[in-house]
Formats: sequence, structure tokens, C-alpha cells
Amino acid sequence: MTTYEGHWPDVTGFDRTGPTGPRDHAMAPVKAGDKVAVHERLAGLFERAQRANDVPEPAAQPPEDERPMLPPVDPPTVLSVGQKVGFLVLALAFAGGLVVAPVPTLVAVMAVLVLFFMASNLMKLVMITKALNHPHQVTVDVVSDRMADSDLPVYTLLLPVYHESSMLTQLVDGILSLDYPDDRLDVKLLLEEDDDETREAAAALDLPDCFEILVVPDVGPTGKPRACNHGLTHARGEYLVIYDAEDRPEADQLRKSVLAFAQAEPEVVCLQAQLNYFNRTHNLLTRWFTGEYSVWFDQFLPGLQAMDVVIPLGGTSNHFVTARLMEIGGWNSFNVTEDADLGLRIYLQGWKTAVLETTTYEEATSRYRNWIRQRSRWVKGYMQTYLYHMRRPVKLARAMGPKSFVAFQLFFGAGTLCLLLNPVFWALAILWFAAHLHLIQSIFPWPVLYLGTLGLIVGNAACVLSVVSGCFGRRNYDDVKYALLIPVYWVLMSIGAWKALIQLFTKPSYWEKTEHGFCRFEDPGDVPELSAGPVLADIASAS
Repeated sequence: MTTYEGHWPDVTGFDRTGPTGPRDHAMAPVKAGDKVAVHERLAGLFERAQRANDVPEPAAQPPEDERPMLPPVDPPTVLSVGQKVGFLVLALAFAGGLVVAPVPTLVAVMAVLVLFFMASNLMKLVMITKALNHPHQVTVDVVSDRMADSDLPVYTLLLPVYHESSMLTQLVDGILSLDYPDDRLDVKLLLEEDDDETREAAAALDLPDCFEILVVPDVGPTGKPRACNHGLTHARGEYLVIYDAEDRPEADQLRKSVLAFAQAEPEVVCLQAQLNYFNRTHNLLTRWFTGEYSVWFDQFLPGLQAMDVVIPLGGTSNHFVTARLMEIGGWNSFNVTEDADLGLRIYLQGWKTAVLETTTYEEATSRYRNWIRQRSRWVKGYMQTYLYHMRRPVKLARAMGPKSFVAFQLFFGAGTLCLLLNPVFWALAILWFAAHLHLIQSIFPWPVLYLGTLGLIVGNAACVLSVVSGCFGRRNYDDVKYALLIPVYWVLMSIGAWKALIQLFTKPSYWEKTEHGFCRFEDPGDVPELSAGPVLADIASAS
């Protein structure tokens, strides 16, 4: 068995001999109509991994009674019985307060919401400050520490593709441009049964030997997590990563991941690459979107890592220790942001996620209706993640610890609630300036008014400046002026959030497809300077 210092050793059944070696799937084919088949496969693979004597136990696991549940087999209800009772009690208390003492009740509600908004914005400022002053991204030098090809482990790449036949050539080109030997790649092209067009396009391609086409059985809700779970059952690599159809990772990303895992603590089982966009100059929407992504992956996530709290994964370029991913049960097929849910379950298992300093470039959604569809799915998934794991809040708080539990409320919870409430406060402000309604003045006595005004001015200024710093950090200096218009972007985010709330109860597991292919990586002027990564340290030193 081949190992090297600091690296996870081989797991029985993971083939390091390349695509031509024996394939031990160890599982029977999925039977149509068997809703637990996929999870039975994962359970079998987990048992196979556990039989390996040389797989170390993860450090700092929570007690047995506080370990998180595996992904559900049956679709969970949106709210548990306890949550329904809790929300009903709150609604009755609010209604009773409006009857007995309407103004004091509204004052109390406004005060709580204002404080909640301010706490959420304060946490974001803390994350940004930590990211700028003490960067925590994992940085490795694959030039000076370059490993020989023969020492590299087999790496599984999951490529879920659905109704994107036009993107296949670009996707394959991006994978082949990676600086990683073909005989160490285990590429799974994951296609759906009802996607005849993409399956025909894939069959027509002259794919290298390292590629394998897998057709995902039509079992369970359609979506990316189902496809990835199917790919996981066939994974042979010691490590595993997901790429979307439009992704273009930096060429040395896999080598960086292998080296980073070798140098990281044993508890680190996931590395999240930074994400950004190659078509940022396409229109105003793509510039806003790029600025938001620059803040999220270059500042927010490293800030969360510095705080040692839960890190929600991005939808792509998540690098995993395959055995650990199987042990935790893969992805939740009923959650439409399976990445955020998985990041939380990794943390609850006592493991860690780290941000890897390498970038995957994606296609920013450039059509407004398409953007709303994508954003509503993301927000709906965050709602699902928050509500599902908050079914037993006391148990969750014990498992997470006070600091991470508060961070979870202010990042997962407030991040969604603020988007829903923003239009309400905007409407109140417009009504006040337009009609000077006495009711509005009554529910904002001077302490609440001053706090709200402070939150409005300081909070909004901080959010705008954070996007400015994101543009600066990526050296997108010409986007700074567009970042000053970011409040208009927030309106779109709130529209997506309200659509998400409606779908949460009408179509909770519906995967709203994001269309790609409007901008190609080869478009003149759209290709970024790949060597010009984030310069957050420069920002910090300049301040």
C-alpha cells in the first residue's frame, strides 16, 4: 500500500491503479422504485470503509447521542410538529398583543428585529475583519513541493450535467486542462435518464479513458444531490471533487488539494475552493454577482474559518476525503442547497472544512429571470437547512457549542430573514417620508428609531464597502463604481427570497434549473487573468 506522510491512507476498495485497474463497486444495481436503494449503497460502502484497519477515527467527535442524523430517506416535512406548535404560539401571542396593547407590541417586535439586523451586520464585519487581517485560506506551493505523478492518488471528479449538451465540450476541455495525470483521474459524467439530448451528445464525444458515463436512476427527487450520491457509490478515488458544467478550475487545483490534505490536520475532511466568474464584464448583473461572490468566498468563508464555526459549502469545487464523505452519508437529496446542509453535517460530526486558495471560474447568470430562479433555490435551501437542523435546538446548541450556534443563527437564519424583512422596512420608510403616518412614528420611539437609523446607515454602508473590498481584492477595480449601486441588487435578492418562501411550502424539493451557456469561457474579454488571485493581504496592509 502506498502512502505518504500526513496523508489519509488507502481505504479498501479505492483503486489507486488508474482507470484500467479493477473496479470494485461492491453494490448491486439500483432497482427502480426502491426509494432506499441509494442509501443502502452508501451504507454498504461505509461498512467497507470501516473494515479498513488503517482508517483513523476522526478527532473530537461529539457524543453518540449528539451525532447528526444521516440524510433522510423520506422527504421531511417543512416544519416538525414542535416547530408548528412553536410558530402557532408565537402567532397567537402576537395577535393577542395586537388586541390588548397594539403599540407596545409593535414597538417590542421592531426593537427585536432592529437588534437582530444589527447583530447580523456586526458578525459580517467581524468575518471580513478576520479575513483581511489574518487570512486563513489554506495556501500551498505546488511548484516547490511538486509530487511525482506516480505518488498522486486517484482523484474522483463528479460532473453532474442536466440539459446542458451545449456545455459538454467546454466541460471536457476544462477537465483535460487540469495538471493531473489521466491515469490518476476517475471522472464520472453524471447524466439523467430523461435527458436524451445530453446523453446523445455525450455518446458522440470521443471521451478519454479516464471518463465514465453514468446514467442516474430515476429514484427520488431529481436534482444535483441525487446525481452526486449515485456518483459517490461508484467513486474509486481517495479524494473526490464536484464540478458543474460551466466550471473552469485553475489547472493546478487538484494538485493543490492533494498537497493541502497532506499538510492539514486529520480533522480536515473538506476543502472548499474559492469561486468567481469569468464573464463578470457581460452586464451590470454579472458585475454585481461577481462582487457578491468575491466577498462570499474571499472574505466571508475565510472569516468563518477563522472563527472556527460552521462553513456552508459552495455548490461546486468541494474537495472531499472520499471515505469520510461516504461515512457521513453523502448529500441530502431533499435539500436544494445540499452543499450548505453538508457543510453543517461535517461540522456536527466533529470534522472541519477549510478554504483552499485556488479559484474555479464559473458563468455568472446574466439573465434576470434566470438569476431569480437560481437565487430562490439557494434561499429555499438555506431555509430547509435551518429549519431541519433547528428541529431540536437544544441538542443542536450542545453539539455546536455557544459560539457556533450563535454564528449559525446570525449567518444561516438572519441571512434569510433579513432578505424577507427588507421590503417591509423599505415600505415603512417610504410611507413615513410620503405621508408621515402617526402609526409609524408611534412604533419607532426614539431609542428604536436611533438604533434603526444607525443600523440603516452603518449597516448599509458596511455592506456596500464590503462589496467594494471584494472588487478590490480580485483586482476588479473598474467594478468598484458599480458596487455603489448594490442596494438595487438587494431588491432582486428579496424578490428571490419571497419566491423561495412560497416554494418552501408548495414545492419544497423542486430543483429550479439554472440555464447556462449564454456566455462562453472563450469569449473575448471574458477570460480572467488566472494568476491575479485575491489580494486580501494587500488590502489589510493598506488599511
